[in-house]
This record gives sequence, C-alpha cells and structure tokens, in this order.
Amino acid sequence: MAKRDFYEILGVDKSASQDEIKKAYRKVAIKFHPDKNPDNAEAEEKFKEAAEAYEVLGNAEKRQRYDRFGHAGMNGGGFGGGGAGGMNMEDIFSQFGDIFGGGGSPFDSFFGGGGGRGRRQRKGSNLRIKLKLTLQEIAEGVEKKIKVNRLVKADGVTFKTCTTCQGTGQVRKAVNTMLGQMVSTSTCPTCGGSGQLVDQRPPGVDSSGLQSKEEVISIKIPGGVSDGIQLSMSGKGNEAPGGGIPGDLLIVIEEKEDDELVREGNNIVYDLYVSFVDAALGTSVEVPTIGGKARIKIDAGTQSGKILRLRGKGISDLNGYGKGDQLIHVNVWTPKHLSSDEKTKLESLRDSENFKPNPGKNDKSIFGKMREFFE
Repeated sequence: MAKRDFYEILGVDKSASQDEIKKAYRKVAIKFHPDKNPDNAEAEEKFKEAAEAYEVLGNAEKRQRYDRFGHAGMNGGGFGGGGAGGMNMEDIFSQFGDIFGGGGSPFDSFFGGGGGRGRRQRKGSNLRIKLKLTLQEIAEGVEKKIKVNRLVKADGVTFKTCTTCQGTGQVRKAVNTMLGQMVSTSTCPTCGGSGQLVDQRPPGVDSSGLQSKEEVISIKIPGGVSDGIQLSMSGKGNEAPGGGIPGDLLIVIEEKEDDELVREGNNIVYDLYVSFVDAALGTSVEVPTIGGKARIKIDAGTQSGKILRLRGKGISDLNGYGKGDQLIHVNVWTPKHLSSDEKTKLESLRDSENFKPNPGKNDKSIFGKMREFFE
C-alpha cells in the first residue's frame, strides 16, 4: 500500500511554515492520542502516522530531502528518515514530548493523570559519517560494510532507580498563586529523564555506563543517490545512558569523480574525440560506460557536436522511474601539427566542393542539439 503524503497527513500545504507544521501535528496527535482513543487500533496507527510525518517535516533538512525525492528519499534501500513507522509509543513520546508541553502525554496536564508515561526515555546522540562512492556504485546501488565506533552499554554495568524522581523521569513542583495551587513538571535533573542511574560499573567505564566499541555495519545504498544527500539508519548511532533509545547513523554521500564519465542528473555524458578521417569516412569505436565498454558506429560525414544516445546506460532513478541514458558528444579533432606531405595533400583538397561547408536544415548547431536533447 502506497504511503500517504506527509503534508496531507498533517493537513497543511507544502508552503506551510515550521510553526504551522508544529501546530498541525499537535492538533492531529491530540485527536488520535491513545489516551483519548483507548483500544482503538486505527487511531493508534493514525497517531503513529502523524508522528512519522512530523519527524520529517518538522526537520528542515529532512523536509527538503522529502520535497525533492518523496518517500523514496527517506526509505530507499532500507533507510528511513528516522521515521515513526517503526517506533513504539515510548519512542514517540520521548522524541516529541515537547510538542505537548509536558513529559510525553498531553493528557497528563489536561486531565491531571500520570498515565504511566511520565518517564522520558533519553535518546543517544547521532553519528555522522561520509561515504565515498564511485559512479558505478551510485548508478546501480551498492551494499557497503563499514566500521563504526559507537557508544554502547559496557559489560557489567547495572542500573538502579533514580531516588530523586523515583523512576518517573520527572519532578513536580507545586506553587501557590492567587489563583490556587499550580503544579509544574520538569525533567529530572539527576537522571536526565531516564529514571535510572548507573549502580555498578567496571573500571575504565565513565559515569554514563557507556564505552566505545567498534562495530561492522552493513549499509544498503539505493541507486540514484547524489553528492551531499544524507541517508539515515535508525538506531545505529550511540546508545543512550540508562537503556534509552539509540541515536541514528547519518550517512552523507560523496561522489568520487570519474576519470572519463560525467554525471548530469540521471544521464551520463562522455566526450568522444574522433579524427577528421574517421568522421569523414565513418568507423566504429569503443566507448566507456558505467558497466564496461560499448562499441558504437560513427556514420560517414558525422559532424563535430553530434550527440549519440545509449538508452538505459545512465543512473537509476532514486524514485524508481527507470534509468537515465548515456550521451556521447562527438568532437572531430582538427590536427594542430602537419607534415609537409600532409599539408600538400590537404591543399589539393581545399577547393573541392565536398570540402566546403554547406550545412543543411538538419545540421543543427551544438546549442540546437543540446536544446533538442534536454527539452
């Protein structure tokens, strides 16, 4: 089943400001909140759907990527934008609790209940890496195994309940005002909202109970990514103290420059140089492609600037709309240095009618040819 448009889920236009998106998410989340819709599976799915939409649209960088590539840019090749589709309720309340103005559930403050969701799970920090890919890897997609140093829970570490908040992750403070007693809730300053503290830890482990560990991670890169695009692997960042939610691994793509081929969108461009003799008499030549070599025919009388097309020899589209082409720009090479004998032979042809430029209507200029291919 195709995923719904994130803007449609929140009921906003694509031109909506970040503040409008935040307000729209709060409205939808409150409408379908599980506390308001107990044992309603449909409402719970809509609640998660809204959280996933806000997780992307509420982040300027992810929103820009979504606007450009759609859902494929968030989920291609096993990646996501860190979306809420795979989150449980605690994940959502932890990540977006500030939207509701409390520790997670808006109904804690609306109806005075604790709801059992007061404890706020901490999230580990994200890791960011740069991954260099060749043009061939980008064209078809690739799976890479990389080594990443992550902060993980150290062996032998145990936790105990925070005595300041009694494991709730929050502290409440009552203030008497002229309107009566008002109670405010804030994140526990001792445990940072996790409700737990490190009890025992082996030597060499810091107070968070985490240690750096090298891990080999398999990354599936979808075909069609471009330089600068950022992909995300949920839960592959640093772990959080107290058993919270791991952060994400952010992968920034870098394109390696190819020695012969140039990328233009989903197309591949190659400059082919042929001699004057081959252009006049015709020949066949081998040209490099992403997948290896291809032999092409140069017709007799080929003009400099002619563009040949190899269909389907370009880059796979990130959204799955086929592949681009390879465009071959033919350049007729004019010799710069001639021997006396060569000069004599060419001089004898100077006045020949066949050697005088005589472009017809079908002989477009190079600008006309480029316009024809890209219109």
